[in-house]
Amino acid sequence: MSGEFVVSLAQQGIYTILIVTGPLLLLALVVGLLVSIFQATTQIQEQTLAFIPKIVAVLVGLVFFGPWMLSRMVEFTANIFQNLNQFVG
Repeated sequence: MSGEFVVSLAQQGIYTILIVTGPLLLLALVVGLLVSIFQATTQIQEQTLAFIPKIVAVLVGLVFFGPWMLSRMVEFTANIFQNLNQFVG
């Protein structure tokens, strides 16, 4: 197993992680921004107000994006298991 192969495998893994987690992170970012704007407008500085909408949005995002995320992760894992003979020896 060469160094280029290891770097390529790590690159594929990082890319898969970014693609899978990207929608949920973007959703949490948008909801957090909207809550921050709401807090600044109304001058309500409650700490828990920032977390609850983000948690709800991420859970809704998991329900919506969950099957797609799971299929991407299973596809990556199946690819690794199919090419396992290249990793050993």
